[in-house]
Amino acid sequence: MKKYLVSFAIMLCGFAATAYAQLPSVTIKDINGNAVRTDTLSNNGKPFIIDFFATWCKPCNRELKAIHEVYPDWQEETGVKLIAVSVDQAQNINKVKPMVDEYGWEYDILLDPNSDFKRALGIQMIPYVLIVDGNGNIVYKHNGYTDGAENELIEKVRELVK
Repeated sequence: MKKYLVSFAIMLCGFAATAYAQLPSVTIKDINGNAVRTDTLSNNGKPFIIDFFATWCKPCNRELKAIHEVYPDWQEETGVKLIAVSVDQAQNINKVKPMVDEYGWEYDILLDPNSDFKRALGIQMIPYVLIVDGNGNIVYKHNGYTDGAENELIEKVRELVK
């Protein structure tokens, strides 16, 4: 009997971990003003990266610039897609598109001015990066940025596409 209870408990823990690892359902907007439900974000069965940033956040911008340098190579090698989510508040939201255009970022850009998506994920600080596998499971989380941290990101993505 004890063996069955332990097995059942392990099964429940595994189920809870899987359920927790999904993206929450929050409606935010893309850079063109179209509504986007976050639980429907995908990359056609391939992994994708979600990077929370703000225009005023210097480490965030350094991270996105560093990724921009290697992003075409990452896409060619792994098919990964990057979704950059701005958490700039409403009064600064008009600064996002000019900054994206200035740096030539070819990421999907989403706007989370009320931090609904950020809060639903329990994120406290930015920059914050998630890697989501092709099945929609959050498989990696990291906050902060130091030069070269993008190399760890692509290594995690490579592990998913093997």
